[in-house]
Amino acid sequence: MKRRITRQIYVGTVAIGGDAPIAVQSMTNTKTQDAKATLEQIHKLTDAGCDIIRCAVPDMDAALALKEIVQGSPIPVIADIHFDYRLALQAIESGVHGLRLNPGNIGGTEKVKAVVEAAKPKNIPIRIGVNAGSLPKDLLEKYGHPTAEALVEAAWRHIRILEEMDYRNIKISLKCHDVPLTLAAYRLLASQCDYPLHVGITEAGTVNSGIINSAVGIGTLLAEGIGDTIRVSLTGDPVNEVKVGFEILKSLGLRSYGPTLISCPTCGRTSIDLEKLATTVEARLADIKDSISVAVMGCIVNGPGEAREADVGIAGGKGEGLVFRKGQIIKKVPEECLVNELFHEIDKILDERKNK
Repeated sequence: MKRRITRQIYVGTVAIGGDAPIAVQSMTNTKTQDAKATLEQIHKLTDAGCDIIRCAVPDMDAALALKEIVQGSPIPVIADIHFDYRLALQAIESGVHGLRLNPGNIGGTEKVKAVVEAAKPKNIPIRIGVNAGSLPKDLLEKYGHPTAEALVEAAWRHIRILEEMDYRNIKISLKCHDVPLTLAAYRLLASQCDYPLHVGITEAGTVNSGIINSAVGIGTLLAEGIGDTIRVSLTGDPVNEVKVGFEILKSLGLRSYGPTLISCPTCGRTSIDLEKLATTVEARLADIKDSISVAVMGCIVNGPGEAREADVGIAGGKGEGLVFRKGQIIKKVPEECLVNELFHEIDKILDERKNK
């Protein structure tokens, strides 16, 4: 899969763009003013694999709290700023590794210049984020409604403000809840510049609907080589955003992280409670951080062959099942022993890797 070639920037120690791995981002939903609660959530997100975290900065108390948050965060912190350039200046003073703000929305030229002059010596990138729901009135009048062209034109207005100040430490996002519109906007902008792009479907929905919208939208762009960082926007616990983000990247072979579960949909040949079996295995895999592919198949006739690329797997029969590695059958065991035997083999594989 050929990726779009972009210039490379850094958010803290995390490289974005160029040949760097695609980064998974999320955003805290705690009150940023509560540094303790925010840090607790950041640590949970880090444990899930999050590469970069963003915090809302609605007021000066939040901007000041960022100092403690940045000092205690194991991953780079981005400050999300709207309208008030003073919050951006304080966020920089508090040590953030990146800013999310639109230069055209924080005041006149002098205010933007003040932010740029504070950010430049610290190598702090600015992410310009255009949303379909907040396009300028003149662009809505020009195009009649949110279009890809309107989103891209809005982005260029902000980009040019920074470029005119000789500031190109920039990342860009073009988000809306409409998947086809998002795809069209990113494709258009990707053809016009080499800035790294932050990809996502905004207001994607709950875990159920949001996963589908995000997988289709983000996955399509990544498959076309577009995207340098991603955020899956889901209503609820942001840890789910990170997990889904990695699943999207794993499905395209773009990142390797944690176990991959392969399970068949069942058919008339299935003589075992495969759904229960797969759910049990999935729950136990949640405690494993290593990359390993595990198959749970419902048929001992075709299971090992269909899942021959898996590192290890089980295939159910009637009251019994097979344990296999890379398609080769190791043993036949009673149904009630399948899960434990599977994890015995998983432990052996992980131990073998450590001892190499």
